[in-house]
Amino acid sequence: MVLLDLLGRRWVLRVLWELRTGPATFRALRERCGDVSPTVLNARLKELRESGVVELVPNAGYHLTRAGQALLEALQPLQAWAHRWLDSSRSNS
Repeated sequence: MVLLDLLGRRWVLRVLWELRTGPATFRALRERCGDVSPTVLNARLKELRESGVVELVPNAGYHLTRAGQALLEALQPLQAWAHRWLDSSRSNS
């Protein structure tokens, strides 16, 4: 339940998604996430760091830890399901 609580917080999944391709600075993450306020992004990054999913590397920015990478791999079936669901909802329209 703790993990679902973390993942259910606004912007958490987006931050994880944006870090999937490699490290990003706070500014870069904010730009990629669009409407997120600096206060909320800072809070989410703090929560993700405290959970061991993200870490801040000096002069490189935020990146996924091994646990964070494993979490994204565990979410891959959900992403595949979402693509199938989207395709079926489009064909039913």
